[in-house]
Amino acid sequence: MLAMAHEHGTTDIVASPHASPEFKYDPELIAARIAELQAVAPQGLRIHRACDFHLSFENIQDALANPRKYTIAGRCYLLVEFPDLAIFPTTGEIFARLMDNGMIPVITHPERNRLLQQKLEDLQKWVEQGALIQVTSNSFTGRWGAHARQFSDTLMKHNLVHCVASDAHDTKHRPPVLTEAREYVVKHWGEARAELLTVTNPKAIIEGRELERETAHTSEKPWWRFW
Repeated sequence: MLAMAHEHGTTDIVASPHASPEFKYDPELIAARIAELQAVAPQGLRIHRACDFHLSFENIQDALANPRKYTIAGRCYLLVEFPDLAIFPTTGEIFARLMDNGMIPVITHPERNRLLQQKLEDLQKWVEQGALIQVTSNSFTGRWGAHARQFSDTLMKHNLVHCVASDAHDTKHRPPVLTEAREYVVKHWGEARAELLTVTNPKAIIEGRELERETAHTSEKPWWRFW
């Protein structure tokens, strides 16, 4: 996977195992595993620690007590995965508490969640509140079905997508590649938008800086990010 990512232009990967009641998140163990991977990674490819944070009561309380435990590279952005069976009516309040404690939620792959596909207005409210939205690259290319592809386009039309990521799991079915998704975004929304979602914003997220939400600047070399 590292070789494939590097071959397709990746410079940075955010490793994001689940943090849920089923899968305990141990940042020290993850850091050790990342060090093992980094030692054999192609030159120029950097790996950063994070997790796919589930909104369980225990997780939320622990994150509030330890704001940098679950965030990307120990900075301010927190990848948040919603459950498939229920969306908490207090999500806005939960996000507010996280942000008050220095954590900015990045909602992962809402286009693949059937419940969130029906909650466009809620997603808009959460973004207005300060949250961000990440879309999986191969949702644009049909890997997750027609509904996911259509909702990805809907989110793009409403300017609700802040970054595109691979959510890679293997080299065949869910590879660490953004090429086709970037080409799709270029074709339908232009090069500047593609640059913003695959280069500028991901770089800012990893570095813990504020995102450029409306304007994009084209760079000479791609700085693609995957998580």
